[in-house]
Amino acid sequence: MFAAWGRLVHRRRRLVLAGSAGLLVLSIAGMLGGGTLSSGNSATSGLEAAHADALINQQLTAGQVQGSSFLLIFSSTTQHVSDPAFKAAVDNAIAPLRGAPGVTGIQSPYTVAAAGAAAFISNDAHEALVHVAISDTGNKAASDYNDLRARVRSATLSITGTGNIPINHAYNTTLESDLNRAEVVSLPVTLILLAMIFGSLVAAGLPLGIGIITILAGIGGTFALTHFTDVSQYALNIVTLIGIGVAIDYSLIVVSRFRDELESGASREDALATTMATAGRAITFSGLTVAVGLSTMLFYQGTFLGSMGAAGAIVVAAAVVYGLTMLPALLAILGPRVNRFTLPVAGRRGVTGRGLWHSIATWVMRRPVVILVPTIGALLLMGTPFLHLRLANGGVDALPPGLEARQGYDDLLKSFPGQDQTSFDVVIEYTDGNPLTAGRIADQYDLARSIGKLPGVLRVDSIYSAVKGAALSDYQRLYAGGAASLPTKDQSAFRQQVGSSIVRLTAVSNDPSDSNAARNVLAEIRSQRVGNGGEVLVTGDTAFDVDIINFIVGRTPLAVGSVIALTYLLLFVMTGSVVLPLKAVILNLVSVSASFGALVWIFQDGHFATLLNFTPQSIDPSVPVIMFAIVFGISMDYEVLLVSRIQEEYLRAGDNTRAVANGLERTGRMITGAAAIMVAVFMAFGLAEVVIIKAIGLGLAIAVAVDATIVRALIVPAVMRLMGDFNWWAPHWLQRFHLRAGPPVATVSVSQARGVAGAE
Repeated sequence: MFAAWGRLVHRRRRLVLAGSAGLLVLSIAGMLGGGTLSSGNSATSGLEAAHADALINQQLTAGQVQGSSFLLIFSSTTQHVSDPAFKAAVDNAIAPLRGAPGVTGIQSPYTVAAAGAAAFISNDAHEALVHVAISDTGNKAASDYNDLRARVRSATLSITGTGNIPINHAYNTTLESDLNRAEVVSLPVTLILLAMIFGSLVAAGLPLGIGIITILAGIGGTFALTHFTDVSQYALNIVTLIGIGVAIDYSLIVVSRFRDELESGASREDALATTMATAGRAITFSGLTVAVGLSTMLFYQGTFLGSMGAAGAIVVAAAVVYGLTMLPALLAILGPRVNRFTLPVAGRRGVTGRGLWHSIATWVMRRPVVILVPTIGALLLMGTPFLHLRLANGGVDALPPGLEARQGYDDLLKSFPGQDQTSFDVVIEYTDGNPLTAGRIADQYDLARSIGKLPGVLRVDSIYSAVKGAALSDYQRLYAGGAASLPTKDQSAFRQQVGSSIVRLTAVSNDPSDSNAARNVLAEIRSQRVGNGGEVLVTGDTAFDVDIINFIVGRTPLAVGSVIALTYLLLFVMTGSVVLPLKAVILNLVSVSASFGALVWIFQDGHFATLLNFTPQSIDPSVPVIMFAIVFGISMDYEVLLVSRIQEEYLRAGDNTRAVANGLERTGRMITGAAAIMVAVFMAFGLAEVVIIKAIGLGLAIAVAVDATIVRALIVPAVMRLMGDFNWWAPHWLQRFHLRAGPPVATVSVSQARGVAGAE
């Protein structure tokens, strides 16, 4: 089938090229159509925290004027906030904001009531906080902030901007600059590596060009997804990372095989037919295995991981489609001219039986046990830091320490009273009527006091702390008639706490929201119960943090198990063996564990934190999922390329040891080159300033380097030597099934036949 496709592409090369160019036009149209990427919690409606948050939005804050806000911190090393000169400087600095379009309110220590002024003054009284409310939200709010922030100046005070708007804006702009930096670094480095591998500028330019148009397809597909579902602000970085690496890898494999066939004396049409029957077949199965790996993320529907998995599948599909259409069409047009503009930088391609990789494979297979034991032991040792993994949703700490929004946020927590506190919104829900009957008021009153006595809880703010010294009976009389029975001045505050079927209490703690102490407080609150048909729900940063982690961890066994099963099935369909897929899965898991261990050792334990410019922190729960999805797929990518070539040799000669050595010789240089390109691309993303992207980039670079060297060069030959002909074993009934339902085995090419004949 693939050989026939190669001949068809050769005969209809210009038509195929035009069709693939049409796909490129659609990709560009998708990019120009744009879309809105989402930020914030990866919330799912099935979480308790999300349900409680929805109840608050529906019953307590619905109909309120929407908007957003930012904070300005004014500081002086010599003056105090109470000094007239300090006050005058603040007033002059914020004067341009008063009456500015979109500004709905400004609060400072000089405008709020005396009782609330302390919250706007730092602990050392050298800093003042100004809260600015604006009417817009989203991208418009970010644009407003840039304009308003530029108007605020002072000759005597230092000014720092922070808060929700600048922090979200900092994420967006930093991710964009990370993406631009990665592209600027990775593409020239990739071209240099390709030139070294091929020794020809034309041959090197083809994979790079396919990589670029694949990225366009991935970005266009990602923006198209935004019209149907929420897509994370990290998606473009992940899609570009996958697209560059996979597309260039696949193109390198196809171009390399085509050149081999031409050098062996095949005609242009025969060379393309054999290339598609071997390399084309390999990248198709490889694309399927990478897509299966990425499908891991589809098991987390309700979070942004699902859309990122879909976007990743789109870019991998584009890499395969262009690798089977545009690239072979260009090769058919170029023919021998693919070797034009040669460079004296590439060594002579290996001859089967005489090259470095053949020697390495032979050396390993003479002492397989001696190689296996310490090698696998070292990889398992690399994975041990993963045993103390701690998960927490990424926060402001994921931004680089030098950004103004991050510096302001750190200063806010450190210097201003109450800003380091964590709030737990406790929602008591009643599905069968009035939440303020006498019995239910008694339950809520007791619950508020019970929560207030928990270790780590400073206070509980609620309708039961509104009147100092009031007893339960006082509150039962006060709230018997609902909001209508209260003084007008108290009704608005009451409606912020009581809805048609809920009552809200707010517990306050000094423990950081992602700390173990805060999680313990959350667990204690959630263990509380109320009678009279009430249910206690808790939301807030800590609640979302814990619920999302539990959501991801709870679905991981099914996700990983399903991906492993599908990968096993695909490899069986490709090889007809039940042993090789098992070996591949086990070795992949060892590679994944090593890269995960490195991830924890660097980013959680803080090694190289100063060099890499990040703050050590818990691992975002999405990072291991994304890394597993990509690493498992790419590791299978190399497995498919290596095993498919070994299988060709084995089916031709029937000698397992020789097949392993010859297969590694034929693919070793190519896999190493492809891995070097992948490592370069991933390391370019490792230069990112946002910690999540930095962690994924460096983690993937380590995983690919380990997999393409230690695993493919040492462990695979040793294991396949120990198993011998058993590598290719399957029960008779499965063999018959594979012969009937599986794809035909790849044809033996002219170059293979000549290479083996020469070796013999």
